[in-house]
Amino acid sequence: MTVSPAATIMEHFQFLPDPRVDRTQEHRLTDILTIAICAVIAGADSWVAVERFGHAKAAWLQTFLALPNGIPSHDTFGRVFAALDPVAFAECFQNWITSVAQATAGRIVALDGKTLRQSFDTASAKAAIHLVSAWASHNHLLLGQVKTEAKSNEITAIPQLLKLLELQGCIVTIDAMGCQKDIAQQLSAQGADYVLALKGNHPTAYEEVSTFLDTAVAEGFGHYSYDYYETVDGDHGRIEIRRVWSTSAIDWFADRDQWSGLRSFGLVEAQRTVGEHTSIERRYYLSSLPGDDAQQLSIAIRSHWGIENSLHWVLDVAFREDDCRIRQGHADQNFATLRRIALHLLKHEKTAKVGFQTKRLMSGWDENYLLKVLNI
Repeated sequence: MTVSPAATIMEHFQFLPDPRVDRTQEHRLTDILTIAICAVIAGADSWVAVERFGHAKAAWLQTFLALPNGIPSHDTFGRVFAALDPVAFAECFQNWITSVAQATAGRIVALDGKTLRQSFDTASAKAAIHLVSAWASHNHLLLGQVKTEAKSNEITAIPQLLKLLELQGCIVTIDAMGCQKDIAQQLSAQGADYVLALKGNHPTAYEEVSTFLDTAVAEGFGHYSYDYYETVDGDHGRIEIRRVWSTSAIDWFADRDQWSGLRSFGLVEAQRTVGEHTSIERRYYLSSLPGDDAQQLSIAIRSHWGIENSLHWVLDVAFREDDCRIRQGHADQNFATLRRIALHLLKHEKTAKVGFQTKRLMSGWDENYLLKVLNI
């Protein structure tokens, strides 16, 4: 017997509270959620498009949805998702992800933030939404996300997100905003290793560590033990040489005991040559990894950019997230969760060897393919 999309979706969203009072429930929450998820997978980027998808696929939807009053209007979709608890909705999605796969020991989990650029509302003084996400690099899974009101609040959002994750044995990478002593302490307490980008938000530590590493590289590290790893990549007239040094020589660092689990410093030098122009950039890291494996450090740092390439870039290009002007109530945050549900399902549909935009089109054209994407 074939399992219906509604049954599969409600298996994971059955405890999601309905924000409406009984007398206003002309449409079942099950139906609204199912239509919205299917529509966003199939290319809908607005509530009007979600409604149009519902009417176009009404005969198909009626084979597994009750639809007691037909297809909801775009205003109904907007009102329900504006009132829906975004934290509960995101938690249901996270439970769905957890049921599929978990981060495993030795794997890399990248944390990074993204602003939904058009989610601000000047009239109501509503700030643009900023979401901090956790990305499992090895299996391309969004493990969880937390909303902040502004990027400066990543410092408080990251600990909240970490609490939601099972990180025992993982390597967590975070950019400079998350390079905080309390976050290092929390990661150590959760049994994870870390690689934290060190920049000017810690001016004294940055000056001390960068000066030490720059001098050590220039002098061949002298009596300090270290490891070195190099890669060369090139295409379309561009050549990039990445040099990575790691060292366990941290005894001189006055604040070393304040960074829980700190075992090494890392330096990455990226040399890019395009035509006759060559640029060199250096980045510095604090890490709980041993200092005798520069290759492991290099892999962790390069994997961090997977959250940009495999999550944020796809959301912008294939889902036009930065162009979305949905703003009412919680609808902007909930629509962001709908996109991430759709991205997760499209990413793990492997039979069609095409890009995400084409997969979305195929889902709109072919109901059998949409069922594949829904993993039914």
